[in-house]
Amino acid sequence: MADFSLAELEQIIHQRAHSGDPDSWTAKLFAKGIDKAAQKLGEEAVETVIAAVKADKKGLVSESADLLYHWLVVLGIAGVPLDEVLKELEGRTGRSGIAEKASRPKG
Repeated sequence: MADFSLAELEQIIHQRAHSGDPDSWTAKLFAKGIDKAAQKLGEEAVETVIAAVKADKKGLVSESADLLYHWLVVLGIAGVPLDEVLKELEGRTGRSGIAEKASRPKG
């Protein structure tokens, strides 16, 4: 298991987002706002799915890294800490996925 964590990546993203560095992709995404960051997240999700369907393990690893990065950027722009998402996941572990999904509000 790698010693690197999503929490560490979240901190790096936060630092770079507020660095003012004109060469920072993270700073540029934050400056462009949620629409651009969400678009990039969607693109990376599609690329991840394509790699998975093609059974391209190397591509799947690479695209998954891009997906996680852009997901954390979107969370950061939206002001949602990773910890909130992890708490939500933790709360779901005590019940089946089918029961959890059935308990969600319709709409």
